[in-house]
Amino acid sequence: METQSELDFKRIAEAINYLKLNYKDQPTLEDAAEHVNLSPFHFQRMFKDWAGVTPKQFLQYLSAEHAKAILKNRQASLFDTAFETGLSGTGRLHDLFIKVEGMTPGEYKNGGEQLHINYSFAESPFGTMLIASTTKGICYMAFADEGESGAFEKLQSQFPNAAYHRFVDQLQQNAIFIFTQDWSKLNEIKLHLKGTDFQIKVWEALLKIPMGGLTTYSGIADEVNNAKASRAVGSAVGSNPVAFLIPCHRVIKATGEIGQYHWGSERKNAMIGWEASKTLINA
Repeated sequence: METQSELDFKRIAEAINYLKLNYKDQPTLEDAAEHVNLSPFHFQRMFKDWAGVTPKQFLQYLSAEHAKAILKNRQASLFDTAFETGLSGTGRLHDLFIKVEGMTPGEYKNGGEQLHINYSFAESPFGTMLIASTTKGICYMAFADEGESGAFEKLQSQFPNAAYHRFVDQLQQNAIFIFTQDWSKLNEIKLHLKGTDFQIKVWEALLKIPMGGLTTYSGIADEVNNAKASRAVGSAVGSNPVAFLIPCHRVIKATGEIGQYHWGSERKNAMIGWEASKTLINA
């Protein structure tokens, strides 16, 4: 059974998609509310509680013009040493408190039989997530769109011979705190990932994109010092095992169009607009 937060997010995502598809017709608040079977008052309140801005303002953050402006203004320095988040007045640096450690071949050979994995389910602004961790860090984070059993089966397919324990540990709690954007509650988030050297380089490059920022596949290729590797970068981005924490949703087309996403284009729209609204509200 879906939780109320899941139902609310689905309505919000559906409304965002409706507004984006019909943007040229300038749909009204009443039009969007009717599309998701809510009263205008209830829809406006729900959306404002979720995003912090009105649906119209939110849609502006999803326009190609807005994306192009971000790419133009930030592309040159996008991968400089670090970026301040500008949230909660703390100036915490996103790429300094998320650390990546690659698994050794021995840790994932034979289906990960040497791994002991804790896992749990948690609510996020974008739906229920499954989060899994080893003793060294978060190894998997995915949206449980197919329900808990289906999501767990997908986790098991990554490490079929690992030992699993449904248990919420501190590593998972730290990961979920990122959605609150209260960096004061966050210790260093550690990721323990199975991937090739190239994939891990791409994932580390993604971590340097600031919240509210965007880049392109060619921008990532430049960062990993392989300007001709855009296609390989796209494959590495698509194989990201840690949804949201490694922000592959911040990679868009050079035209400013948001493009596809492993977890659905509606969710990608929601993530990009949500981050943009939160960043500008707290700037």
